[in-house]
Amino acid sequence: MERVKKARGMFRTLNTVWRSTAYYNNTKIRIFNTNVKSVLLYSCETWKLTKTIIHQLQVLINRCICRILKIFWPVQITNQELWARAKQKPIELEIRQRKWGWLGHTLRRPPGDIAKAALEWNPQRTRSCGRPQTTWRRTIFEEIRHQGKTWNEVKVLTSNHVR
Repeated sequence: MERVKKARGMFRTLNTVWRSTAYYNNTKIRIFNTNVKSVLLYSCETWKLTKTIIHQLQVLINRCICRILKIFWPVQITNQELWARAKQKPIELEIRQRKWGWLGHTLRRPPGDIAKAALEWNPQRTRSCGRPQTTWRRTIFEEIRHQGKTWNEVKVLTSNHVR
C-alpha cells in the first residue's frame, strides 16, 4: 500500500524527535498523530475496508508507537496495553468514526447534490458470475446491518447533527 510507505517515510524523517529526551512521550505521540497518522489516514473515509488493509495499518501504527515509547524486543506487551499507554484507539475504530462522520455530512447535504445522489444510486444491470466485489457502499451496508439498523433509520439519525 502506497500510503503505508509514505507514512513510514514520514516516521523515519522524524527519527531525531523520537530518539530525543527533550520531549515528553505525550508530545511525541501528538507529533505522531498530527504528522504521521494524518498522512496515513488521509481520505480514509472513502476506502473500502478489508481485513488486510486494517492489519497493515495497525501493524505500522503499533510499531511506531513502540518505537516512540521505547518498547523493544525482549519486552512484550499486549496491543490493548500499548494503546492505553499511548492513549490511542484501534485504527479500525478510528476509520469507522471518520467514515460515519463523512456519511452523515454527505446525507445532510441539500437534495439534488451529486454526492448524495451517488449514495442513493442503484445501477440496474444483470450481475456477473462470482462473488460481488467489495465496495465502499457494501461495507457501509454491512456495518449498518451489524448494528441492527436500516438505511432509512440511518438517514433519519444523520439528519439530526447533535446525535
